[in-house]
Amino acid sequence: MNSSEFTPINKVVFPAAGLGTRFLPATKDIPKEMMPLIDRPIIHHDVDEAVASGCSDIVFVTGIGKESIKNYFSQFRDIVDLLRERGKYEIADLVDKIHTLANFHYAMQEKPLGLGHAVLCAEGFCKDEYFGLALPDDVMISNPPVLSQLDAVRKKYGGSVLCVEAVPEDEVSRYGIIDAEEVEPGIYRVKDLVEKPAKEEAPSNLAILGRYIISPLIFAHLKKIKRGAGGEYQLTDAIASMLKEEPVYAALFTGKRLDCGVKEGWIEATVVKALEDPELRKIVIGAVKKSGLL
Repeated sequence: MNSSEFTPINKVVFPAAGLGTRFLPATKDIPKEMMPLIDRPIIHHDVDEAVASGCSDIVFVTGIGKESIKNYFSQFRDIVDLLRERGKYEIADLVDKIHTLANFHYAMQEKPLGLGHAVLCAEGFCKDEYFGLALPDDVMISNPPVLSQLDAVRKKYGGSVLCVEAVPEDEVSRYGIIDAEEVEPGIYRVKDLVEKPAKEEAPSNLAILGRYIISPLIFAHLKKIKRGAGGEYQLTDAIASMLKEEPVYAALFTGKRLDCGVKEGWIEATVVKALEDPELRKIVIGAVKKSGLL
């Protein structure tokens, strides 16, 4: 790609219409994306990454019962004014800043028919440009932000770019897996993709994580695919179809992934985030010592 023609992404799609069954009964009333990770919801951490990557527009694909996501990212003068009346100016400013982080847009996915269907629901916002896709389950700790890392690969090679990580062979059935050839250390030209293959059928151990830079061409292919694994419309199937028209690359990201999509991962993420804060670090270490468990 000619660098003079390159335009960084400025829109990121967040699919957030899932049922959150792994966290029931907590998610009976609270969207999984709104569960706290230290002092803010999980999805706020992901929005911070998108903003740090230079993105100005966030598109949430939500479903029934997800109204609290829109409420959270909207201006809420009553609580801000009350906090200021009580002299809590610092926290008031923090809360008041949330709605200014980006331009927030919303699309409705009436039924959870898969990631591919969720992305298609955002077509009206992204149909004419490359865009980012961030799955809220994955909270990334990295510098530069993962979306920026992927966009740097797009600037060099063009096409869509997937974030990948090498996983143990006995875990490949949990992920979309790529078949690819390495073009430089950590960068791959994708030849094919398989959604949640059996261990013996996986073409590699390179798993697709929850960050993508995607060409607007994806929407035409999302409209052509049939239901795949799990009876859902799989994004990997549409990307595999798109390979016939333009290149797709994958990049090993630099940083740490916190998988908040399962209870054990969410607990680990909470501890990791707490240990990053000097005051919270003292509390965590003190609590462990006091418990006598270690």
